[in-house]
Amino acid sequence: MRCNSSPSMTHARSCVSDGQSPPTSSKPALSLSLLDSAAKQLIVLRDFQSAFSTCERGLESICNAEQEEGRCRELKTSLIIVGMQALAELNQWHGVLPWILQNYECPEKIPAKIMQMCILLHAKVGEQAMMQEAGNVWLHYPSNRRLTGFRTVAELYLLHILVPLGRTTEAREFVLGEVGTLAFTEDQKQTALDITEDKVTLGREQPANPGPDLRDVVAVGQSTPQGAVISNVQAMLRLLYRGLSVASAGTFPLRRLFLAVAILYILFVRMDPAHPSSFSWISRLIQVLNQMRHSMFAP
Repeated sequence: MRCNSSPSMTHARSCVSDGQSPPTSSKPALSLSLLDSAAKQLIVLRDFQSAFSTCERGLESICNAEQEEGRCRELKTSLIIVGMQALAELNQWHGVLPWILQNYECPEKIPAKIMQMCILLHAKVGEQAMMQEAGNVWLHYPSNRRLTGFRTVAELYLLHILVPLGRTTEAREFVLGEVGTLAFTEDQKQTALDITEDKVTLGREQPANPGPDLRDVVAVGQSTPQGAVISNVQAMLRLLYRGLSVASAGTFPLRRLFLAVAILYILFVRMDPAHPSSFSWISRLIQVLNQMRHSMFAP
């Protein structure tokens, strides 16, 4: 996949608005404010379209500051992550990768955290093929091999892209090749090869008439009271992960704000306290919190 400076979803951004550009020193502060607004729209208001639009405005405010160290890059990463989640909630999966490439131009320039989320998002909707080329380019780019998240990207690419697509030959070459040597230990290589072989064996033994679709089974399970509780817990875990993912790239007060909003949203919005299925779960949660409080502040 080659670098492409032409936009894939929307018109090309211009950092100059009405012939004027805000001072460079004010851009990080403006971007941080827009990031806060986008997170609120995503998590609290659930206004996904507004959250995505706010992220785009935040990206426009720092598009001329990419050479600045540290803070601007972190803000850009956080805005991209919130925008990805907004697009996912809008069911616009096909637009996620083009939008990211519009902001980073080339796959190899995408931060490791965003590449990890891209792989997981496309694997979730069964569109692994969309990430195969971009992931391969990213992993073979020399500068990315020094990044902290390189090994995680390599593992996700193998397990969620190559193996599900049935690319057994490519998976073996990947594990035994240069990238696999850098990313995996010898034990991890053997485990990866075993997983690849198990996938091949499972494909050969799979019956011609498969059983019911997993999505149908999940839908039936969620129609029962127990399934509803499981669905609520899964939704809460996803929401908490989103909040922490956004918070990890921000400042300390921003992390505390996101964590507080996520917890309050989980307890009072996503899981209805008045619903009978919630009583036992909330009761256990309160017991755990009380035990933690007594352990931390006991004489």
